[in-house]
Amino acid sequence: MSCSRGEVVLLPIPFTDLGGSEVRPAVVVGLGTFPGDLFVVPVSSQVANTDFPLADWSRAGLNVPSGVKGQLCTVEERLVRKVVGRISARDQSTLDSCLRTWLGL
Repeated sequence: MSCSRGEVVLLPIPFTDLGGSEVRPAVVVGLGTFPGDLFVVPVSSQVANTDFPLADWSRAGLNVPSGVKGQLCTVEERLVRKVVGRISARDQSTLDSCLRTWLGL
């Protein structure tokens, strides 16, 4: 499956302590330097525990109001189970700004 920046995908996201993973939505933020790798940030329906809410969550293919967590991870593209949608230009702009802040760019 070929994924692109801004797509919302379902895949196993590792826990921050690397003690396991859970299938959940994530936004593709870029392609890794190694072929077949993706940089993603997880999406959560626990909006209070996210870095910013998605303004257009429904258009992104999500069933409930959701937000993006500031937890950048690299995963193999083959782990993507399904593409559920794409974030809006407005949400992409917010995500880009957050990425610059999170990464100190």
